[in-house]
Amino acid sequence: MVKTMPKVDVVTVGVGWTGGIVAAECTKAGLKVVGLERGKSRGTVNFANVHDEYRYAIRYELMQDLSKETVTFRNNRRQKALPMRQLGSFLLGEGLGGAGTHWNGQVFRFLPYDFEIKTMTDKKYGKNFLGPGYQFQDWGLNYDQMEPYFDKFEKTSGVSGEENPLGPKRSDKYPNKPMKKTPLLQKFEKASQKLGYHPYMMPSANLSAPYKNIYGETINACQYCGFCERFGCEYGAKATPEVAVIPAALKTGKYEIRFDSNVVEVLTKGGKATGVRYIDTVTGEEYIQPADVVVLTSYMMNNAKLLMVSKIGTMYDPATGRGTLGRNYCYQIMPGATGFFDEQFNIFMGAGSLGECLDDFNGDNFDHSKLGFIHGANIALTQLGLRPIGNNPTHIDTPIWGAAFKKDSITNYTRSLSVGGQGASIPYKENFLTLDTRYKDVYGVPLLQINYDFTDQDKKLHKFISAKCGDILKEMGAKKVEVRADLTNYNIVPYQSTHNTGGTVMSKAPEDGVVNNYLQHWDCENLFAVGAGAFANNSGYNPTDTVGALSFRCAEGIIKYSKKGGSLV
Repeated sequence: MVKTMPKVDVVTVGVGWTGGIVAAECTKAGLKVVGLERGKSRGTVNFANVHDEYRYAIRYELMQDLSKETVTFRNNRRQKALPMRQLGSFLLGEGLGGAGTHWNGQVFRFLPYDFEIKTMTDKKYGKNFLGPGYQFQDWGLNYDQMEPYFDKFEKTSGVSGEENPLGPKRSDKYPNKPMKKTPLLQKFEKASQKLGYHPYMMPSANLSAPYKNIYGETINACQYCGFCERFGCEYGAKATPEVAVIPAALKTGKYEIRFDSNVVEVLTKGGKATGVRYIDTVTGEEYIQPADVVVLTSYMMNNAKLLMVSKIGTMYDPATGRGTLGRNYCYQIMPGATGFFDEQFNIFMGAGSLGECLDDFNGDNFDHSKLGFIHGANIALTQLGLRPIGNNPTHIDTPIWGAAFKKDSITNYTRSLSVGGQGASIPYKENFLTLDTRYKDVYGVPLLQINYDFTDQDKKLHKFISAKCGDILKEMGAKKVEVRADLTNYNIVPYQSTHNTGGTVMSKAPEDGVVNNYLQHWDCENLFAVGAGAFANNSGYNPTDTVGALSFRCAEGIIKYSKKGGSLV
């Protein structure tokens, strides 16, 4: 028998950065908020013995259990989609803080070009520059409108950084000075300056100094231990939701988090959301949580899936181009090069966002007219702290096992450096999300199906950026440089990036997207969906700063809606 809980002002689905920010802002405004989190509680106190590479980085201790819920994948509509049985290309988070617990902490603002990509591309290169099939669009708000929200997220997470010489205007400096510039980062800086580029220290949520944020929560100073990506921080020195925003919401007395609570449906009546139905994953009991406002704050794939299974919005059909839900799914490409040196580097020390980078080949900072692609990539040398199990740098022609592999790996572990980029992905008509018709999760809900492959745009961009990365390594003095092989088809098995975007796109008009620029659903005014799913295209950066900024924008919209109701735009 389904049990109905007392009605609240706001219910959020997932408690990571987006759910935490919405909770902190809405409770501060006096609203009663319940957060439903399908995973367990966790925080700094749980990470005392976190430096276990096999448990956390190889066996994914903090990630989603794919035996209960996963996605299916195929490259194109002619193939049969199959379930992802083991995490690989991207890492789905679970538990308090979500992916915000085990992120690296790289905090880049998207460029003005990203938000108005169609208008700016058409103006400079003419319409249909990429040819048919690419369906990029303006977002529905521009950088100037986003700037106050970027500033607020950076002051929430205490970002340590320095101004990007090619970056957009800022209303204020970063709240903390940049991280330490190590010898190998200085080597990258010197070489890239000699090539005429504009390097700067990567904006980081691994803090350079202790910091009290805008909610009065303290984030500690980074110890450069090298265990950020795939790990929680035992020092409380990486800005995460459970350190920076969730405590602030709980202190109001208006916030409740329910763990082991997996939402399986958004309930509607008369064109409005009435609440959500969820399952206690321990007891199997079903509950209904009524609410005046429902906010989807889980990972972008689950946000899209919940709208699809709840039949809210119009599904995208790649055959006709009609519909918006599931459209504009984008990923990122990872061009780069590896340089082999005679000298040794202390690459085992570092932090998730300790790096030097440049934007000379990002956005529209360079002329694309003869290149056949648009956008680009932020190019960086990061000193993440390379752990011994997952890092075995060898030459292209070295066998992948045996004595020769061991010798080459041991020799090059401290004598190789990689320079890489995060290539922006442009939406294509055949890259989309939908529901799988054959496979279901352990709760009986259809799995989300990913349809994705690299496009000609991706392949050209990858080749161009990889060559630029190789040039920098040559200038740094590498005795041998190996540029990454050209792209072929997308493979979901090897890890690449967890920067998946789209599917619940923001738009200026209802016919072009799922939510408006307050992340309010076009068809259901008291339903909001916030996260990277709202991105109309991906960028050449990590997405978290833009996700955080949109979360503040969404919270502002929810508070406005709770007072006046109706469409916010």
